[in-house]
Amino acid sequence: MDVVVVESPAKAKTINKYLGGGYTVLASYGHVRDLPAKDGSVDPDADFAMQWEVDGKSSKRLADIATAMKSADRLILATDPDREGEAISWHVLEVLNAKKVLKGKPVQRVVFNAITKQAVLDAMAKPRDIDTPLVEAYLARRALDYLVGFTLSPVLWRKLPGARSAGRVQSVALRLVCSRENEIETFVPQEYWTLLARLATPAGDEFEARLSEWDGRKTGRLDVKDGETATAIRTFLERASFSVASVEARPQKRNPWPPFTTSTLQMEASRKLGFSAQRTMQVAQRLYEGVDVGGETVGLITYMRTDGVQIAPEAITATRKVIAAEYGERYLPEKPRLYSTKAKNAQEAHEAIRPTDLSRLPKAVARFMEDEQARLYELIWKRTVASQMESADFERTTVDIVASADGRAAGLRATGQVLKFDGFLKLYTESKDDEDDEEGGGRLPKMAAGDALARRGITSTQHFTEPPPRFTEATLVKKMEELGIGRPSTYAATLATLRDREYVNVDKKRLIPSDKGRLVTAFLESFFERWVEYDFTASLEEELDKISSGDMDWREVLRRFWQTFSAHVAEVKDLRVSQVLDALNEELAAHVFPARADGSDPRVCQVCGTGKLSLKLGKFGAFIGCSNYPECRYTRQLGTVEGEGEGIGGDGTKLLGTDPVSGLEVTLRVGRFGPYVQLGEGDKPKRASLPRGWTADAMDLEKALRLLELPRQVGTHPETGKPIESNIGRYGPYVAHDGVYANLDSVDEVFTVGLNRAVAVLAEKKEKGARGRATPVALKTLGDHPEGGEMTVRDGRYGPYVAWGKIYATLPKGSDPQAVTPEQAVALLSEKAGKSPAKAKAARSSGKSAAKANGAAADGEAAEGTARASTAARSTAGKAKTSSRKTATAAKASAPKAASGKAAGDKPAARARKSDG
Repeated sequence: MDVVVVESPAKAKTINKYLGGGYTVLASYGHVRDLPAKDGSVDPDADFAMQWEVDGKSSKRLADIATAMKSADRLILATDPDREGEAISWHVLEVLNAKKVLKGKPVQRVVFNAITKQAVLDAMAKPRDIDTPLVEAYLARRALDYLVGFTLSPVLWRKLPGARSAGRVQSVALRLVCSRENEIETFVPQEYWTLLARLATPAGDEFEARLSEWDGRKTGRLDVKDGETATAIRTFLERASFSVASVEARPQKRNPWPPFTTSTLQMEASRKLGFSAQRTMQVAQRLYEGVDVGGETVGLITYMRTDGVQIAPEAITATRKVIAAEYGERYLPEKPRLYSTKAKNAQEAHEAIRPTDLSRLPKAVARFMEDEQARLYELIWKRTVASQMESADFERTTVDIVASADGRAAGLRATGQVLKFDGFLKLYTESKDDEDDEEGGGRLPKMAAGDALARRGITSTQHFTEPPPRFTEATLVKKMEELGIGRPSTYAATLATLRDREYVNVDKKRLIPSDKGRLVTAFLESFFERWVEYDFTASLEEELDKISSGDMDWREVLRRFWQTFSAHVAEVKDLRVSQVLDALNEELAAHVFPARADGSDPRVCQVCGTGKLSLKLGKFGAFIGCSNYPECRYTRQLGTVEGEGEGIGGDGTKLLGTDPVSGLEVTLRVGRFGPYVQLGEGDKPKRASLPRGWTADAMDLEKALRLLELPRQVGTHPETGKPIESNIGRYGPYVAHDGVYANLDSVDEVFTVGLNRAVAVLAEKKEKGARGRATPVALKTLGDHPEGGEMTVRDGRYGPYVAWGKIYATLPKGSDPQAVTPEQAVALLSEKAGKSPAKAKAARSSGKSAAKANGAAADGEAAEGTARASTAARSTAGKAKTSSRKTATAAKASAPKAASGKAAGDKPAARARKSDG
């Protein structure tokens, strides 16, 4: 008998069916060891010795594998085909060697690029040894990320209260977002004019031509810079005669795009499907591991962490058969298309992401999948098939025109493009924002050189250049890939970390750096400039790649990095806070102290007239204050300008007006959990937090009163006679009726939603709830809780969560469910239980039968823990209950209840080690 070790139990079950008797397939449930979240886990003084820790549940899994090996003939390590998968195999082998259970038995490594019977059998026929250089590259990357996180993050906490962490890749990605925001803020619009002539051929067909030459010089898009010049040219064209100088028509081809890599899949799924990078990878993982299709579980796509664009010859053959059958021979090129990777950071020789069986048409298998799975599968299938289709044929026509008057001449140009054959475009068009702008429109009328043209009209239009657009997740991934920063497996986790740390906000898919994020970036650029340089980070990635290819020694790379990095950290630790503030005032001057309209010094306090404005660091972050404090108490919230939000940022308030009904003052304030509005004073005044997307500087009395009036009575349900309310909760806007809660599309809809719309969304939610009461499947078991009862990781409607008895705690955004340790789970559950004693008691009484407590309620309970989970995850297991009591006490003392769930000043501990995912 042979023992086969894979990562997930779902994969183990499927592969066991394929291999049959003679094999025992066991799951490692992801990583079995990790670096403990404490100092000393990587010891530079001991040549970077790494202290690994096996969590409780992994101990049981490893014990099961060790027991199975006692009667086995061979160990086959079949974890995922990437650097992480190679590392998991290495960890399993290290533990088994330490247990001395192998006793000379052969150990082999196989990789499954797809979970299909043929792919599995082919892989089993080609075993190899563990790739030692690939493991060493993993060790180097893990050590680097640990050392940066555990060394740099404490410096941030001391010098920038409110900052959470810094990471090797995370910080560089944040710098990209902040740099783009700086470009936007400092952008100076440039005026330019376009001149168009509406002309007609001798046959009377009209078309437009654009100015292309003036005063003997070629004229580009931005060359007519003012209205005076534009008027002079327009006046000339209005009295000129026009004739055709030349007509050129030439064919053009557009070739299809290659199949998906990890980054291009994330980009296109964001543009076409609206998926975040993290969600794309979660759905792709399920498609890879297998879906029940007609009673058989099969993997529908190949491995989804890759930067290769080539696909196997047999897949190309299958794709060509599909093209001929579905679209005809006209769409099939004479020879197969072969692609090669051009990305700067490409290193792993895996296939591109493609369907495992191209004959499984999306429409045929959609009924076996969830909606998101079906949509992503269709996207992958279309891209793969289109990559082998015939090119699209265009005819591009360029007409050059001469305008003559008074012995002077000007040139105009008209362009047109006509699609002659759609080719691959019949099936797939990449998103518009990723294509080059196409000049010209459709077909031009028939013309010949020498034809006289009639003037129908001349227009001159003023324009202004626009700043570069903010990054989306898709364009940020593309930029990181171009610069050679990060790797396919890190992009989603890096983006999730930026959101979780509240370093960036997402508005209509656009990434906007928060003030906290800009402070962190300014600090790093001022004091750790080398380590956030794009070229430095990319060169480090190249060194890691050289390690994986066996061309560099991994410890030597760590030695060189640590020698300079640790020395620099020691220097920065000695800086006074005043020195840090001086540097930040200089670095963020344009953002924090914008120029005043009267030309006066933007840093002179206009309240006292003598003090100097400067960044100040408070318990809950940064704000702007006057140097004459406490005589002058002027403060301003960071990110606002003078006249907006004064008095917010320290202990002050901003008066918005008086409530016409009660006569009480309505004020805008900032508490521990962010800005909120308050009605009157007293022990328990009415308060309301600002919803996501609302800013303090944009608040006025009308908006404040609308918030304070919530919940809003929408009406009475026509069937039950019970009231329907609209409100804003911690998960966004919603309507509620008789215990049923349904999300609304936007905050504004809370104040406008009518009865018919409310009834419809409630009915839709109720219908979905009825269909979704199946018990969520356990993704991972974590062993027994210290108080008894099994802990599991499950996947619910709102994402993965930890379950113990009747307590459910959602994992922090971006967390890998397979990487959760028992200690982290205990911390999350203790935090949740600390806020609900009744639930804690219920969990203890039913902990041993926790599996029965899961169901439809699990999703709802898991969702309730989202806002608190991030804070809990940063606490060690031993301090979890104390932390929860402190958090609860602080929240009551410093913030309104309505604003809970957005802690900005908590101090991270355990999470710093994985700041890059």
